[in-house]
Amino acid sequence: MESYTANYRRQLPTDLMKIVRETTEFALINRYFKKLTNSREDVVLGIGDDAALLEVPDDMSLAVSMDTLVSGIHFFEQVAPESLGHKALAVNLSDLAAMGADPAWVTLSLTLPEVDETWVYEFCRGFAGLANQYGVQLIGGDTTRGPLSISVQVHGFVPQHLAMRRGGARVGDDIYVTGTLGDAAFALKQLKQSKSPSALAPLERLERPQPRVEAGLALRHLAHSAIDLSDGLLADLGHILSLSGVGATLQLETIPLSAEVASAMGLHRDWSLIVAGGDDYELCVTLPASDREEVAEIASGLGLFITRIGQIEKQQGLRCRDSNGDHWSPAHLGCDHFSS
Repeated sequence: MESYTANYRRQLPTDLMKIVRETTEFALINRYFKKLTNSREDVVLGIGDDAALLEVPDDMSLAVSMDTLVSGIHFFEQVAPESLGHKALAVNLSDLAAMGADPAWVTLSLTLPEVDETWVYEFCRGFAGLANQYGVQLIGGDTTRGPLSISVQVHGFVPQHLAMRRGGARVGDDIYVTGTLGDAAFALKQLKQSKSPSALAPLERLERPQPRVEAGLALRHLAHSAIDLSDGLLADLGHILSLSGVGATLQLETIPLSAEVASAMGLHRDWSLIVAGGDDYELCVTLPASDREEVAEIASGLGLFITRIGQIEKQQGLRCRDSNGDHWSPAHLGCDHFSS
C-alpha cells in the first residue's frame, strides 16, 4: 500500500515538490552522503540511482556482511556522533577482517528521530575517516525518521578458496587472538556504574574499535578458521568449535590484557568480563602449530599482539584453565540479544 506521505507528495505541484525534496531527505543525501567517501574504479554507478552498479574482480569471491546498531542497546545516546560513525563502520569491517577480505564498498541506512545537521556532520566525519583509511566507497543506503539506529552493509574481496571460515579448525591447531581483550567490557562496566572509565579501561576501545583488516589479510593464507570477537571470546570461539566438530582448552593466564585492565583485575582475577564481555572486535584465529614462527613474524611486521592462548582438541567442549591448571567456569558465555 502506498504511504500517505508518498500519495501526498505525488499530488503536489512540480515546483513545490522540488522544494519539498530539496529541503528534506534528498537534500540530506546530497549534502552529506553523495560524496562522503573517495571513489573507486570498480563502482560503475554509486549514490543517486535506484541501485548501485558494481564490478567484482576476476578470481575473487565477494564477502558481504551487515550489522545494525540501535540506540540504548549498542551505544549510549550521549556518545559522540563522530565516534558512533566510526564504530558503525568498524564493527562491519571487523567481519570482513575475520574472512580475510579486502574492504571495497559499503551501504548505510540511517534512522534519525530528527535532522540535527551538526550531529549528521560529526557522524559523517567519523564514518568517512575510517572508510577512506581502508579505501571503502559509500555506494548507497537509506535515510528515514524514527528511533536512532544505524544499519551498515559492507562488501569486500577475497581470493577464491582463501576466505577464512568458522568451520575449518583442526585438531592440534593453535588458537590465537589479536590485540588485547576486555578493554571495552571494563569501560562499559564503569559507564554503567556512572564512573569515568579512563582510570580503569580506555573508553576508546569501546567507542572507536579498530578493525583488524591488516591482520586478516596477513593470516588468511595460513588460517584454518577465524571469527571476530564481538559477543565475547567464549561465545565466539564456541561457534568455531561447533561448526568444526572439535573442542578446545584455553590457558586463561595467556590471554593478552592491557595494563589498565590487568591493574583493574588485581591479584584475584575474575575472567568473566575478559572472556564474555564482548565488544573486543579482535580476531580469533586457529593456525597450524608448525606456523608459529611465521605468525610471530607477521605480528612483528604489523606491530600487533597476536597471542597464542590455547589449542584445538578432539574432545568436544571448551575448557578454561587458570595458572594452577584448575578448571574455571564463567557465569555466562557472552552476549546474546534473545537469551533469557
